[in-house]
Amino acid sequence: MVAFDLYRQDDQRQSIQLIRFITLHVRTNATIRGRMDFCTLGMFIIDDIYPAPSHPDQTPQKDIIGGAGTYSAIGARLLSPPPSSRSVGWIVDTGTDFPPELREIIASWQTGVLLRPRDALTTRGWNGYGENDHRAFKYLTEKKRLTADDLTDELLGAKSFHLICSPTRCVELVRRIRQRRREVLGSFVKREIVIWEPVPDMCTPTELDNTLDALKWVDVISPNHEELGAFFDFRHGDTFDAEAVVSQASRLLQHGVGILGNGAVVVRCGKEGCYVAERGPSAGHDSACFLPSYLSDSSRVIDPTGGGNGFLGGFAVGLVRHDAAEGLPRFQEAALWGTVAAGFCIEQVGMPVLGKDEEGEEIWNGDRVDDRMRDYRLRVTGRSTR
Repeated sequence: MVAFDLYRQDDQRQSIQLIRFITLHVRTNATIRGRMDFCTLGMFIIDDIYPAPSHPDQTPQKDIIGGAGTYSAIGARLLSPPPSSRSVGWIVDTGTDFPPELREIIASWQTGVLLRPRDALTTRGWNGYGENDHRAFKYLTEKKRLTADDLTDELLGAKSFHLICSPTRCVELVRRIRQRRREVLGSFVKREIVIWEPVPDMCTPTELDNTLDALKWVDVISPNHEELGAFFDFRHGDTFDAEAVVSQASRLLQHGVGILGNGAVVVRCGKEGCYVAERGPSAGHDSACFLPSYLSDSSRVIDPTGGGNGFLGGFAVGLVRHDAAEGLPRFQEAALWGTVAAGFCIEQVGMPVLGKDEEGEEIWNGDRVDDRMRDYRLRVTGRSTR
């Protein structure tokens, strides 16, 4: 009888330990899942930027913070004042040549960045601009590409992911992200939002079938208007063809974006703004619209580098935090956020400048983000709620 009681007590102790372990595991996973709103697998790059031949100042800008990942992160950060700033996840591989002043700038943003030392040179790139915002790019050092296995447990718990890659790699990344999320967060983890930016040199007619196959793996596909046209062997030339954008976006949308076909095609159109298309509640009634760019005065556009990436960072957090009370469909609401973010990204060479106003409130490029959001919402919808 005494032995039986001892066994029972031992079982009870083990049960209590198991319950404590499960409780801690659940709480830990809830923390991981709840902290990050956004994570990008785009890269950090130190840029050298060369202006278009028509630009009055031909002086190149060197050692500029750049990269698709960085711009998407700053786009999300613009709309995430502290403490929400910590919900913006991204990775920076700091090479042996990493400038200390860049580290200080990144730290000042107070994001959820993961800084990793690298025993090699930092990824560097050359950017050159032609007319009509056409950009040429090449790597100056070996690039450090990110994979799903680079993500920490905390980054894996993000509610949204930004990918910039080929169609084939997109599918591979999403599969691996979901596999790792199940392993780390459990089988019942809520599905993440995936925003895919096709890499420009893979936007070709020969990659169209692979692109269509990849659509079911993502929630949003977002090429720019030139990249979208390139899938169909179409060039805009010196003028923007809105009808072509509508027709080409419709071809992607009709194939079905997302596992349920309820995703969106969001075309970034530079100075023309953006085009948002999503499936309607019934067949043949898709919801689509053009939204204007934030900067209606083109003289305020100093360097378009990163504007599209910044748009998608703002778009992502707008999608995660969408409030139906705002009155816009969720993808259009997210595009409003993205448009405001993009406006900040192109007003200077490099990153927008963070500061404080006289009241101690956060400002970027001298303005409060909320003020720009309110102004742009009023311009687009005729009402201001923020």
